[in-house]
Amino acid sequence: MLPEHASPVKDPALGSAVLSAISQRYSESGAERYRITPESFQQIVAAVMARYAADEAEQLAILATLRVGELVLARACSSGNEHAWDVFLVRFRAFLFDTAYRIARDETTGRELADGLYAELYGIPNREGRRVSKLDYYMGRGSLEGWLRTVLARQHIDRCRYHAKDVSLDEQVEAGVGFAATPAEAAPLVDDRVTDAVSQTLAEVSSEERFLLASYYLDQRTLANIGRQMGVHESTISRKLEKLTKELRKRIRRRLQAVGFNSRRCDELLLELDVRDLNIDVAENLRQEKPIETF
Repeated sequence: MLPEHASPVKDPALGSAVLSAISQRYSESGAERYRITPESFQQIVAAVMARYAADEAEQLAILATLRVGELVLARACSSGNEHAWDVFLVRFRAFLFDTAYRIARDETTGRELADGLYAELYGIPNREGRRVSKLDYYMGRGSLEGWLRTVLARQHIDRCRYHAKDVSLDEQVEAGVGFAATPAEAAPLVDDRVTDAVSQTLAEVSSEERFLLASYYLDQRTLANIGRQMGVHESTISRKLEKLTKELRKRIRRRLQAVGFNSRRCDELLLELDVRDLNIDVAENLRQEKPIETF
C-alpha cells in the first residue's frame, strides 16, 4: 500500500468501467476508517486482478465478488494500523485459538499453533529489518476466516511432518503415539469430492501435459531447461504451462459445481487447495516412464 502522500499511478491495464467499479467498492469497503485512500485502495485491488484476471470481463467478475472489507482490514493490519489490529483481534483472536485447538486436538499445541500464526500475521522482520506480515498473502477472494483456518491447518501438517522426521519410530511407540492418527485423520481438511475432482482431472491430461507438469512442478526444472529438451524457447514453455494450469483449474471447478458446490465456494476451494492435503499420489499421476521428445 502506498503512503497516503504518494501520488496515485493510473494503471493502464484498468479500463474506465473497472475503475468506476473500484470506486464504488471503495465506498463499501470501510477503507476510510483505516486511512486507506481511494488511490491506495485502487492499487490493492489492481494487484489482486493482475494476479487472477486476464481481461476486463474477468476483472469485473472478480471485483464483484471480492471481499473488500476483509481485504482492506488485512492490508491495514499488515501496514501497522492500530485500529485495524483492534478490529482484527475482536473478530478473529478467539476464532484462531478455537480453530487451532480443534485442529491440534490438544490445548497446549493449539495455543502454540495460534500464537505462532499470530506472530506471523503481525509481522516478522526480514533481513533488511522490514516487518513482513503473512496477511499480505490474503487476496480477498475467499473469506478471511476461511483463509486463516487453511493457514492454521497447513502449519499444523508442516509441524507434524517436521517432528516426524526428528523422532524415531521407537521413540514414538515409547511415548505412546506410534499408532496415533495422521494429521489428515485427526482433522479432515479436504472434502472427498475435491480429491475426486482433482484426481479425475489429472487422469485426463495427455502424456505431453503430464511430462510438462511433472518436469516443472515435481522435478522443479527451469523453463529454459525444459525448453532446451523440447527444442522450443522458454517463453513457449511458460505460455503452455500458464494455459494448461488455467484449463486444469476450469475443469476442476466444473467438477466441483457438478457435485453441488456453489460458485463462490468453488473459488474459495481453488484458492485454499494444497495438493499435499489430498489423499492422492500426485507424483504417481504425473510421472511418465519415458520422456516426451516433442510437443
